[in-house]
Amino acid sequence: MRRWLTPLAALSLTACASPPTAREDGRVQVVTTVNMISDLASQIGGERVRVTGLMGPGVDPHLYKASAGDVRRLAGADLVLYGGLHLEGKMVDILAALNARVPSVAVSEAIPEEKLLGLGGAHDPHVWFDPTLWAYAARATAEALTRVDPAGRELYAANLNRYLGELADLDRWTAAQFRTVPQRQRVLVTAHDAFGYLSRRYGVEVQGLQGISTVAEAGGQRVRALAQFLDERGVKAVFVESTVSPRTVQAVREAARARGHTVDLGGQLYADAAGEAGTPEGTYLGMVRHNVETIVEALK
Repeated sequence: MRRWLTPLAALSLTACASPPTAREDGRVQVVTTVNMISDLASQIGGERVRVTGLMGPGVDPHLYKASAGDVRRLAGADLVLYGGLHLEGKMVDILAALNARVPSVAVSEAIPEEKLLGLGGAHDPHVWFDPTLWAYAARATAEALTRVDPAGRELYAANLNRYLGELADLDRWTAAQFRTVPQRQRVLVTAHDAFGYLSRRYGVEVQGLQGISTVAEAGGQRVRALAQFLDERGVKAVFVESTVSPRTVQAVREAARARGHTVDLGGQLYADAAGEAGTPEGTYLGMVRHNVETIVEALK
């Protein structure tokens, strides 16, 4: 009978094995969780890093469970970068155990606590929807790369400065786009509550069917309450997300229709994962621009 190892058991066996071999191509081996962080590592690390992402487009980090193969990749890395703040909720134990033997950084936890949103005793991990907060993650990435690869200090600093400028440009552009939507119409209804930082930064009212994690599905009471909200406020559109089933959003639309209020599907947003590699939406900057353009066009 085939026996399967749990990820933690695989990590224990990996710890007893021989240490990782030297870098094959001289590049720093970086393993990341979500693909926004993969992009961040590539932007800062440039040609000095080889980035391996565990989670691709359409993968929900709240529900993702590491395989034994993932654990081997993590254990063999020169540096591990992840979100933290319980974004990777089902990997918490693995990441905690990993910290003792591989340089590991939770990039979102570099943000000062007073700047984080709290809900039910936890912090909202979706910090990337405020580019001024994502700048902290960029700095943490550059610092981590410099610690494991001091010879790349100048490159990492130059790439960081360039990227911080791009984040500042994105912030100004996003604010300008939302100003084209009348304040009363700036109502964003999505599958789960991932857009709190966008709400705070740009004055957008946000309603999510689920909470900041997708572990618990929305119930019928929440669906009916949100349908009533859409009807009373005259909201024109709701949005699905690339990592969450559209089923509950469709249920809200049908419940609103039963009340005599028709709600359009405004489009698909990238919330917990960026798009396909090689596309504009496959980068952090591109996914944010896509989201903002989709939201603004549907709400005007």
